[in-house]
Amino acid sequence: MKAHFESIAIPSGALLVSLLLFGVFIGIAGANPFEVFASIYRGAFGSWFAWQDTLVRAAPLMLTALCTALPARAGLIVIGGEGAMVAGGFSAALTGIALNGTFPPFIVITCMMFVAMLTGSLWIGAVGALRHYRGVNETISSLLLNYIAIALLNFFVVGMLKDPETLNKPSTYPIGDANMLGAMGSSSIHWGLGIGIIICIALWFLMRRTTFGFGMDVAGGNVRAAQLTGLPVGRLIVMACALGGAAAGLAGMIEVAAVHGRANTSLNAGYGYAGILVAFLARHNPLAIIPVAILLGGIRASGGLLQRAHDLPDATTLVMQGIIFVVILASEALYGRLPWLQPKAQPA
Repeated sequence: MKAHFESIAIPSGALLVSLLLFGVFIGIAGANPFEVFASIYRGAFGSWFAWQDTLVRAAPLMLTALCTALPARAGLIVIGGEGAMVAGGFSAALTGIALNGTFPPFIVITCMMFVAMLTGSLWIGAVGALRHYRGVNETISSLLLNYIAIALLNFFVVGMLKDPETLNKPSTYPIGDANMLGAMGSSSIHWGLGIGIIICIALWFLMRRTTFGFGMDVAGGNVRAAQLTGLPVGRLIVMACALGGAAAGLAGMIEVAAVHGRANTSLNAGYGYAGILVAFLARHNPLAIIPVAILLGGIRASGGLLQRAHDLPDATTLVMQGIIFVVILASEALYGRLPWLQPKAQPA
C-alpha cells in the first residue's frame, strides 16, 4: 500500500513545487500569480468550451505519452514521439489522398490508421533494434529521428506534394471531407479522444495483466536477470518500442483526419515532447496517462487566455511545462528514500 502511495505522493508533491516555482517566475515577470493560476483554470476547465479545447488537445498527448511510457517499462528512455507522430500523420495523409474517392470512408479511415500505426512502429521499433543489437543510445537516436521526420515533412509539403491552393501554410492535398473523423455529438471533441482512452486502457491491461507485460518489467528492471531466466530481451525491447511508436503514429493520423484534413507543418506542434512530460508524470502507467494528459492539455489550452488577459507570451505555458518536467526528473531521486513512505519490515 505504501509503495502505491509513494507513486502518488511524490509526483503530486513535485507538481506543487513546480506550481510554486512557476508562481515565482510569474511574479518576476510582473503579473499576479494568483490571477494567472485562476486564468489557467478558466482557460482549461472553467467552461464547456474550455473543456472541449482541453480534451481535443489531450487526445494526441495520451498517444504520444505511450511512445515514452512503454519503452521506459523495458528500461529505455525514448523521446521520439514527435518524429513518430509526424511520420505517422504524413503517411496517413498520403494514404487518404491515394484512396480518396476510390473506397468507402470507413475503408479509407481504417487504412489510414493501419498505415500510420505501421509507420510509427517501424520508426520507433528501429530505435529499440539499434539499442539492443548495436548498442546505440536510444535517447540520442530517437531525438535525431525527430529531426529527420520533421525535415522530410517540410521537404514534401513545400515541394512535390504541395497543394498550390495552400499559400499561407504549405500543405498536401486534402484527404477529403468524407474521410474525416467526426465529432462526438454536438461538441467539438473528435473521436480521437475515445481512441486514445481505449488504447491507454488496452495497453494498461497488456502491461499489468499479461506475461508479456511482466516480462517487459523484468527486462526493464534487470536485463541480466531477464536473460538468465530465458526471457527474449531483444524481442521485448523492440516490441515495446514498436507498440509505443504505433501509438504515436496513430496520434499523427488523428491530427490529420480529425483536425487538419491534410498534412502540413502543424503536425510538428510539440505534442510528442509534451508527451514525454505526461509519461514521466504518470510514472509510465498507461492508465494514469489519461488524467495527466487531460491536465497537460488544459495547461496548453490556457495559453491564449494568458496572452489576452495578462499580456503574457503564449509560450508561458511552455515555461510551466518545462519547470514541471525538471522538478519531476529531480523527484526521481526521492523514490525509496523517504522513510515514512516505506513499508515496515516484518519481524522475523
